[in-house]
Amino acid sequence: MAVRGTKDLFGKELRLHQHIVATARRVLEAAGAMELITPVFEETQVFEKGVGAATDIVRKEMFTFQDRGGRSLTLRPEGTAAMVRAYLEHGMKVWPQPVRLWMAGPMFRAERPQKGRYRQFHQVNYEALGSESPILDAEAIVLLYESLKELGLRRLSVKLSSVGDPEDRARYNAYLREVLAPYRDALSEDSKERLDLNPMRILDSKDEKDQALLRELKVRPMLDFLGEGALAHLKAVEGHLNRLGVPYALEPALVRGLDYYVRTAFEVHHEEIGAQSALGGGGRYDGLSELLGGPRVPGVGFAFGVERVALALEAEGFGLPEGKGPDLYLIPLTEEAVAEAFYLAERLRPRLRVEYALGAKKPGKGVEEALKRNAAFAGFLGEDELRTGEVTLKRLSTGEQVRLPQAEALGFLLSALA
Repeated sequence: MAVRGTKDLFGKELRLHQHIVATARRVLEAAGAMELITPVFEETQVFEKGVGAATDIVRKEMFTFQDRGGRSLTLRPEGTAAMVRAYLEHGMKVWPQPVRLWMAGPMFRAERPQKGRYRQFHQVNYEALGSESPILDAEAIVLLYESLKELGLRRLSVKLSSVGDPEDRARYNAYLREVLAPYRDALSEDSKERLDLNPMRILDSKDEKDQALLRELKVRPMLDFLGEGALAHLKAVEGHLNRLGVPYALEPALVRGLDYYVRTAFEVHHEEIGAQSALGGGGRYDGLSELLGGPRVPGVGFAFGVERVALALEAEGFGLPEGKGPDLYLIPLTEEAVAEAFYLAERLRPRLRVEYALGAKKPGKGVEEALKRNAAFAGFLGEDELRTGEVTLKRLSTGEQVRLPQAEALGFLLSALA
């Protein structure tokens, strides 16, 4: 059995996964993003410093272990900190800025497994580093929206907010502590901890009692505490989205679960996949590089969950065509022809996708197997074909049949399949 919270990918599910990533690749590379692949584990401090020691991810969800040298390593729970680490380590700051990067791969969090959420899951990440311009924030939102829309999703909603500058957040956290401290006992256990460590995270609580209390107390949103700089930045992002016709709604209660965010925060939702409807999100993180020990490098980016997007596509009735079968399925009609089928298959590969039966078959049974494999052609090798060095080819969609020298099979098939 696969470990709880993990799963094997194959068949249609794997093809859908690959289709989602390939679509994102097309959209992001058209915008100048370069693919980056980071290791699946990093030094633990990359995430403790980058994501934030007070976050649920660091406190409860990371898979951390010691290597044989006693160093603390962690399977990456998210992509941004690792990608910024790579940007710093490889001197990308001297490249023409901004540097746009994208990555697809597995992430790991010790969460409670549920539909569309696993302990090993897959994300597509996009990061644009080296500029404070609100144009880059708008571009990131557009690229996330367009990546999902390009897949055929239509029931999408964009939610936009701002978590302000550090001083804005400090004022807001002080306000939340003042408002919520008298009601500490009414909070969930997680939110009691958050009240001490990072009160803004209470706004994102999944506990209905917490949300009811926030409504009852009429807690003011973060947007009410934005300073002039953060507010002007948000208005500029809105202006760019309006100009491009991207549909969005301001969501005052939107917060992001990682400490490195400043100013812009956004999410894209699909209401058909349940209460936790976010497919992906992101925001700006101008101080993250300094937390990792580098110079200040402003940045903005997003991530979306491949499994979450697959659920949304399923909800909209999206179906991939059947997987492409072999171009040719060779059917040996005698035991002596089995090896000849293997030799012919090797001569035709890799120009064609060729499979063969590993045993003698009757013609009808062989055709039945070829159809199950969704082959375009069946090829028969019997006593006559072995004697003359020929092969009989049958187009399975029409039943047309031709017998020709094996040396001519490649050219015939390439022409017929074209």
